[in-house]
Amino acid sequence: VEGFRSTTGAGVEGVVDGKAVVVGNAALMAAKGVDVAALAEAAAGLEAEAKTVATVAVDGRAAGLVALADPLRQTSRAAVAALGARGVETGMLTGDAAKVAAAIAAEAGLRHWRGPVRPEEKSRAVEEFRAGGKVVVMVGDGVNDAPALAAADVGIAMASGSDVALETAAITLMRPDPRLVPAALDASRRTRTKIRQNLFWAFIYNIVGIPLAALGFLSPAIAGAAMAMSSVSVVSNAALLRGWKPDFEPARGADTRP
Repeated sequence: VEGFRSTTGAGVEGVVDGKAVVVGNAALMAAKGVDVAALAEAAAGLEAEAKTVATVAVDGRAAGLVALADPLRQTSRAAVAALGARGVETGMLTGDAAKVAAAIAAEAGLRHWRGPVRPEEKSRAVEEFRAGGKVVVMVGDGVNDAPALAAADVGIAMASGSDVALETAAITLMRPDPRLVPAALDASRRTRTKIRQNLFWAFIYNIVGIPLAALGFLSPAIAGAAMAMSSVSVVSNAALLRGWKPDFEPARGADTRP
């Protein structure tokens, strides 16, 4: 391939054996002036099967179709249900065609979805949600997700994702299991609770101890012991987090598709 060029969210093009070849979505074909009417019916049928369709054009003429299928993870629907049970509103932003997006959303149990959207449109959608007063968590693993991950209040990436997504996200899930998203939220909420509890214990010792010491009711030895007990209480309370586990046991090494 000579003169190879990739257009993010659209497709690729180059010269093969002296012929100009373009592979991409309908928007790219329109930009290149390729007439895809003869393949429209076949493309619609493939999209109805939840497959993403790319048109192949050779020297400006539609030559065929390539259908790509990305099966939904078995744990995705459970993850969406778990987030809903926690009061989290979920939705999907995808570059796939509307028919594909609708099929995947229905399978995952998602009521809200947008598709097809370009990478910059994903980030604008996140900014719209934030402007509406929502706290936005974006979960993604691809290069196309990086702008939206950066725009969100919290970006979460799968460890199996692209390097760009991993660098942009604030949290990386070490196993490619969508159920780890609600688990991460649970862990963060429990951590905040522990922080508040530890602040209480730290302050209560001082609030009670300082006036008693000022009035002469505490000797230096007792005051020192009280401070030691304060530290022990805080550290012991925080250590209880080590015994916390999510509601499920993710299978290690299973379902490693990005």
